[in-house]
Parts: sequence; C-alpha cells; structure tokens
Amino acid sequence: MDRLLRATVRLRELHYGISRAQTMTEYALIMAAIAIAVFTAYSRMGSNVGSVVNKVNSDLTAAS
Repeated sequence: MDRLLRATVRLRELHYGISRAQTMTEYALIMAAIAIAVFTAYSRMGSNVGSVVNKVNSDLTAAS
C-alpha cells in the first residue's frame, strides 16, 4: 500500500511539473505574439506617430 501511495504521489508531482511547464510555454508564446503585433503596428505607423507627437509638441510650445 505504501508503494502505491508513493507512486501515486510521484505521478501527480510529475504531471504537475509538466502542466506547469506547458502553461509557462503558452504564456511565452502569447507574449511573443503580442510583441510581434506591437512591433508590426509600430513599424507601419511609426512615421505617422512621430508626426503626431511633433505636432502636439509644437502646439504645446506655441501655446505657452
């Protein structure tokens, strides 16, 4: 009975370790996908965003 209990505990610990590693991998893949999406969006709109920031800066400077 004691051997069966130990084997069950080991199996549960092994399963927990594998599922925990799987969750960490999934989070890493999601973060990578978000980073790629942000980089792509910024690359496509980078010059437009820079123009808007410069315009706001000049408007705020002129208002002072």
